[in-house]
Amino acid sequence: MRRAEYDQLEQRFKVQFFNSVVGFKNVCLIGTQNKKGILNLAIFNSLVHIGSNPPLLGVIFRPDSVARHTYENILNAKEFTINLISEDDIAAAHQTSARYPSETSEFEATGLSANFIDGFNAPYVASSAISIGLVFRENIPIQINGTNLIIGEVEWIKYPRQIVQSDGFADLTEAGIAGCIGLDAYTKGEIMARFEYAKPDKETRKKS
Repeated sequence: MRRAEYDQLEQRFKVQFFNSVVGFKNVCLIGTQNKKGILNLAIFNSLVHIGSNPPLLGVIFRPDSVARHTYENILNAKEFTINLISEDDIAAAHQTSARYPSETSEFEATGLSANFIDGFNAPYVASSAISIGLVFRENIPIQINGTNLIIGEVEWIKYPRQIVQSDGFADLTEAGIAGCIGLDAYTKGEIMARFEYAKPDKETRKKS
């Protein structure tokens, strides 16, 4: 398909096509709290690993031409959580994409339970196997399409200890974490192989 053909596609078809054809993605729920103390929860598939030292994560937010409660709450409260989605929670997680008014908590609307870490004001999803608390560090406008990259620095991570192997690798398949294709299809993870560190003078070898 040439770019000219792509540009002629019907808008909804184009969004579905491009979101899915680029490959498997992570999917997460972002938890925030607004100025009135109302808890917000929204699903995102645009999580970006920025760096490990210091530990930084980024999230792409669509243009703020309409109300973006999560985006606004992060800028105001400076704290948010990233919650990986357990397989049992995918229906409730998907429901958070509905456009609820700011006075409605998606936790209550979807039946997901909120918990808190002492001294941290953003809620995390109680049933999520892996939750990460972040403090807002930077908001980078992306001028080419009006989106914004929010970068947060990790303050804490909640995870099941048994999924972490001796070399630090966290096996998310053991935790039942879902991934996604496009905007509405959810996947199970399966590890095909792990490989040793690649070097030009060494043959590619699988880890035992």
